[in-house]
Amino acid sequence: MVEISVIRQDVERVKEGLRVRNWSEEQIQMVDQVLELDDKRKQFQGKIDGLKEESNKYSKEIGQLFKTGKQDEASALKQKVADFKEEIKTLEEESKIVVETLGNLMYSIPNIPNPLVPKGATEEDNEVFKAWEEALPELGEDAKPHWELAKDYNLFDMELGVKITGAGFPLYRGQGAKLQRALINFFLDRAEAAGYEEVIPPHLVNEDSARGTGQLPDKEGQMYYAEKDDLYLIPTAEVPVTNIFRNEILPDTDFSHKLCGYTPCFRREAGSYGAHVRGLNRVHQFDKVEIVRVEHPDRSYAALEEMIDHVASLLKDLGLPYRILRLCGGDLGFTSAITYDFEVYSAAQKRWLEVSSVSNFETYQSNRLKLRYKDGKVKHLAHTLNGSALALARVVAALLENNQGADGIEIPEVLRPYMGGKTHIA
Repeated sequence: MVEISVIRQDVERVKEGLRVRNWSEEQIQMVDQVLELDDKRKQFQGKIDGLKEESNKYSKEIGQLFKTGKQDEASALKQKVADFKEEIKTLEEESKIVVETLGNLMYSIPNIPNPLVPKGATEEDNEVFKAWEEALPELGEDAKPHWELAKDYNLFDMELGVKITGAGFPLYRGQGAKLQRALINFFLDRAEAAGYEEVIPPHLVNEDSARGTGQLPDKEGQMYYAEKDDLYLIPTAEVPVTNIFRNEILPDTDFSHKLCGYTPCFRREAGSYGAHVRGLNRVHQFDKVEIVRVEHPDRSYAALEEMIDHVASLLKDLGLPYRILRLCGGDLGFTSAITYDFEVYSAAQKRWLEVSSVSNFETYQSNRLKLRYKDGKVKHLAHTLNGSALALARVVAALLENNQGADGIEIPEVLRPYMGGKTHIA
């Protein structure tokens, strides 16, 4: 959530940031409404505090008047205090409506983009931050997409997933299941080597957790909801892992928290049809290793660069051609200040597939989470960051397609220790 102090300090910068996100001028008026409501909130609070102060002063006088036998004066003041209390109650009820309206508006305003975020309306306007400089792999005419390779090698079964659950829930089996496990362990081991502490979080979260990281109210329609228990299946490990720090006050400025976690992820994405969503290209359940960082504001962008380098090293060692996109304002996530997407090249489909998003949220999540640190006696909001390192479904798709050959599907060298030393899926 954008800090109200930030809006007050530089309202024009906030409005310009929303224009980068392609907000209309009518939508941007919400910022002025926020300031008006905050002024009303302050006015109500000032009146309430003033009446309480007067009421407390008269209450002390009443006791003295009764002691000195001035019954009539005491009774008159007692009635005045009662009138104050009634007025305070009315003001508090009116103030509560203002506060709730203000809160709802604040939750409706997305993060303000970093100045590096390019303007643009759709993913077509994203900026190529780093391009693959080598020739992209080309396969022969007999090359198959990963959903056909899966049948040939009995790696995963979409039809069985439909039978058991529904569309978009693949069932991995045999060497496909082992490849999944190999990738998960490889990603976790590399994260540990980079200084990330592994956690195994719950796969369901409560409303406070979903709201704290910004899934609510923005992505409510994309989350699976267990109504009876009032819990949400996680769309990413970012949600439970970041919420470890909810309502925490870090004791000083010398902190850098680095956590990673493997979880399945569940997303109710809108269905569309065609080759671009076939197989593992778009599924409702997929595995992912997530890296999360909590950093001092002065160091968060250096941390972001480290995270980008970490994800790039994983793809490089897997031998997957990749490129990095800096997302434009229109494609930027609701809670993000800046996001870099990683895409790998699928040689059989001849298209790029997104496999990671690395984002700095600055203080947007920490303001919702009430995640602060102490600088002497003063408390400040920390910065939060996260990234996919990596999301498996499309990584598997690219690995299968790019590495197919006469001897089977070649296993990247870094995965062979996790695959019992095998060089190929045959």
